[in-house]
Amino acid sequence: GPLARRSLPPLKQAGWTLLVQGLDLHVPAATELLQRFRFVPDARLDDLMISWASDQGGVGPHYDSYDVFLLQVQGRRRWRIGRLRDDRLQPDVPLKILSHFEPEQEWVLEPGDMLYLPPMWAHDGIAEGECMTCSIGFRVPEATELAREVLIRFAEELDGEGPRRLYKDPAQLATATPGLIPEGLEAFAAQAIERLLKDPQGLRSALGEILTEPKPRVWFEAGEPLPDGVGVQLDPRTRMVYDGQRVFANGESWRTAGRDARHLRSLADQRWLDAATVAKASPALRELLDQWAEDGWLHPSR
Repeated sequence: GPLARRSLPPLKQAGWTLLVQGLDLHVPAATELLQRFRFVPDARLDDLMISWASDQGGVGPHYDSYDVFLLQVQGRRRWRIGRLRDDRLQPDVPLKILSHFEPEQEWVLEPGDMLYLPPMWAHDGIAEGECMTCSIGFRVPEATELAREVLIRFAEELDGEGPRRLYKDPAQLATATPGLIPEGLEAFAAQAIERLLKDPQGLRSALGEILTEPKPRVWFEAGEPLPDGVGVQLDPRTRMVYDGQRVFANGESWRTAGRDARHLRSLADQRWLDAATVAKASPALRELLDQWAEDGWLHPSR
């Protein structure tokens, strides 16, 4: 997108569907609906996608690598699901559609019905008449990718901090095998990695920043400092989590303690603070809230 209206088939034409990702970032009702799923930690909850389909519309049999709740909000949709026994895909198709799908169970979902699917379960949903379905998706980090991102961010934060450690080999003798990697250099590299892993706080800080990094398509509208006598409400686009020592928001982190930490953790859990709490904020916390308001990360509320 964005899609021009004339690029879409007629509403009465059968067999087509439109998917809209990140609806919770744009429609307050979708934002409110997503909040109902915060029994899942925010670090794992991703977004709300909605699919509109004309009669017999659907995307075809496929599977996801993440957990998903499928909530029917309008009309009826027939779901067929089964264990993924063959992950081969149809060639020359822009979507990842399974070539061989063997359904094991089948249901027709009506408004208010919901189906949960764990990762790697094949499924195929076909509209029976016009219908809309909400998909509440999860973040499922892949181990190698997550480790790489954490180490890269951690290393970037350490760059320029403290004395530089340079490899030295004053005892290196002249060699007849110049292509052989010196054992001392291998040990130097291993020690560098070990030093990183011996700083769990630094690793946790990098993890929190990565988990709250906004998606590329997300942006914030600039705001103004908070007026007196108001509460605050996090913008739907703001991702905020915390651990025992820090709070994280939109890819950044702050070390907190005492009353400020309690207020910020409450903000992360509730996504709002009332006016009385904001009025009692310390100068440091008030400055941070004002900065977030100017950045568009939160907004005044009554």
